Order: sequence, then C-alpha cells, then structure tokens
Amino acid sequence: MKKKKGTITSTKMTNTVTVTVDSLSFHAKYKKRFKVSKKFLADPAGHEVRNGDLVLIGECRPLSKRKHFRVLEILKKAAAVDDVLEEADVEKAIHRAKKEIPAEDASPEQS
Repeated sequence: MKKKKGTITSTKMTNTVTVTVDSLSFHAKYKKRFKVSKKFLADPAGHEVRNGDLVLIGECRPLSKRKHFRVLEILKKAAAVDDVLEEADVEKAIHRAKKEIPAEDASPEQS
C-alpha cells in the first residue's frame, strides 16, 4: 500500500478532501532539483480535517472515478483562523494602554 504525506488544500466537497503532495525532481540537463506538486483526492474517513493540516494518506480501493486514497492520520493540525483572530484580540485587550482623563478636563465648565 502506498502512503504519501501532504497538505490539505481544499475541503469544499462532501466527504472528499484535496491533498497536495510535494516532491523533489531532478533535472537531467541542469543538474538541479526542483519542487513538483501533485493533487490527490482523499476520503477523510471520520477525521476532522481543515485546510492546512498535514496528513498521511494511504492507497485504497477506488472510491470514485478520481478518489483512491484515504486519510490515515493527521500529523499536524493547522491553526484555525477563528482561533488566531481571537488570540490577537485577547492580546490587544491585555496590552492596551488605558486613557487617563485629567481632573480639569473631566468636567469642563463653559461660561
């Protein structure tokens, strides 16, 4: 059974995720390595996955025309956008400077 490690790039389909697997290829003439990426469709198989998660996918029987892989395990969870925004708001509230109101400006008297 073939196993590949990749990053989830799309979760827009029902019961299907798109996993991008990056690999290095060697150029015969220029003797340089360059990055090549390929997308695979995979079945999440009960895992709660989001965009940006690093997952291990394994080959299985054909599940549809293009889907031949299943998510075996989640290697690294990506931070949720909501969590990041919430943490930023909390940090801003903690480190915010308080405005001091001078005593003479607190109750201005106009004649």
